[in-house]
Amino acid sequence: MRREAISGLVAAAVALSLGELATAASASGPSLIGAVGDAFIDQWGAQLKDLAVAIFGTNHKLALTIGMLTIALSLGLLLGHLRRRNRWIPHIGFLVAAAIGLWAYLTHPMGSWGLGLPATAVAAGSGLITLRWLNTLRWLNAPAATVVNDRNPAEVMASQIPGAGLADRRRFLQVSGGALGGAAAVALLGLQIRGREFASEARRIWQIPRAGRRVNVPPGVSVPMNGITPYITPTEDFFRIDTALRIPRVNADTWKLRITGMVDQPFEINFEDLLSMEAIEEPITLQCVSNEVGGDLVGTAVWQGVRLTDLLERAGIQPGATQIIGESVDDFTAGFPTELLSDGRSALVAYAMNGELLPIQHGFPARLVVSGLYGYVSATKWLREIRLTTWEAEDGYWMPRGWSKEGPVKMASRIDLPRRGERFQAGTTVVAGIALAPSIGISAVEVQVDDGPWETANLGEVASEHTWVQWWWPWEAASGEHLLRVRAIDTNGLVQTSESASPAPDGASGWHQRRVSVS
Repeated sequence: MRREAISGLVAAAVALSLGELATAASASGPSLIGAVGDAFIDQWGAQLKDLAVAIFGTNHKLALTIGMLTIALSLGLLLGHLRRRNRWIPHIGFLVAAAIGLWAYLTHPMGSWGLGLPATAVAAGSGLITLRWLNTLRWLNAPAATVVNDRNPAEVMASQIPGAGLADRRRFLQVSGGALGGAAAVALLGLQIRGREFASEARRIWQIPRAGRRVNVPPGVSVPMNGITPYITPTEDFFRIDTALRIPRVNADTWKLRITGMVDQPFEINFEDLLSMEAIEEPITLQCVSNEVGGDLVGTAVWQGVRLTDLLERAGIQPGATQIIGESVDDFTAGFPTELLSDGRSALVAYAMNGELLPIQHGFPARLVVSGLYGYVSATKWLREIRLTTWEAEDGYWMPRGWSKEGPVKMASRIDLPRRGERFQAGTTVVAGIALAPSIGISAVEVQVDDGPWETANLGEVASEHTWVQWWWPWEAASGEHLLRVRAIDTNGLVQTSESASPAPDGASGWHQRRVSVS
């Protein structure tokens, strides 16, 4: 690889790291590369959402970040290489990159001129200075030489002085490596400064109040079976799918939630006031609309918060208000019909998860949790406003991007045991998993082996109809290859459909099945 190209790569790394450090002055604002990533998600997220989740799962945002860094460094390498043709090309390239970063930063809901302009200037300026420094460093202190056929002096000296080329190359690589190491250290410093987690600080200040009403998890609710999904999903294992490339960090001390729109008395409430209201604690199952049949983008947590109806009754819903819109601090919106609040489902403005204040990745300081609806129409994280409007007046974030406006969770069931690819001996084994129809409940689960009859499985206990249920069925397995299928029946007697559908535009459907080998 030529030295000019390496110089461009190092310059790009320095620009990215100092841009990260400069934007770290704002605990809540985006980084430059984060702003570009969010703009990318807004523009093409709908088309790539399912593909990214299918390939990378909950690591899709990390994959996007790594991809953007790779592209940025590769462009730096290319600009450095093109400097051999025209020394102004890298200047134009870095300035164009800075303009794109500034545009993305200023159009970001949490960006500002006051930080965006100096940050992009620092990034572009440091990149160009580094590029020039590395390209002039090579022939400093070298004897005078004449440029021959567009060859730079260092190359001429390398051909005239024995060992000079090797020594010069070694020095260049040492300096370039040191610059890359420095850029990495600066980037880590920026991430550390930016990584201040207000949720951790809040746990030392705020005490979760005792819930006035609690839906208890029955003592024997979890089936004691190795390999089956636990009834309550540990917080660290709970899936995270949202549009935020960089997690918003919100200070609970200054946070306020507004209730606006078609209400008689709009008002706002701070975190202390929210904690002082009567609280409810209950397990609720949430599922992402991107979850494939048999997928793991679903989980049950014990949520604590304030009933959404309590807040809306205080505001006074006006006649004709047919939609509830939740809006996050980064302008994400999700809406669902007002009438759903009167059908018995649980709907909370939640501030705690599994006995602790919400982690930032799950929406600290407050989020919406609504049973029976996919998150893309209901589960607004980092909540700042609840707005009453009409069904026709406003669409949530995902509607213009091709997703259905209504998002009821489809009944689903999954096989956890036997595990995928597992081989076991003939005889009695256990087929087990989970099934869900949140806000309705599951009355039965049935298992089929090959094309045999449907067999009724055993069901575990549940805290309420708003959660999934664990199921298991003892199987006398014969030797050979077998195909297991599972289906659920809800409390209304509806049998889970066998019709296969992809997640877009309103959720996947079909029976989960698994092939197993019995020896």
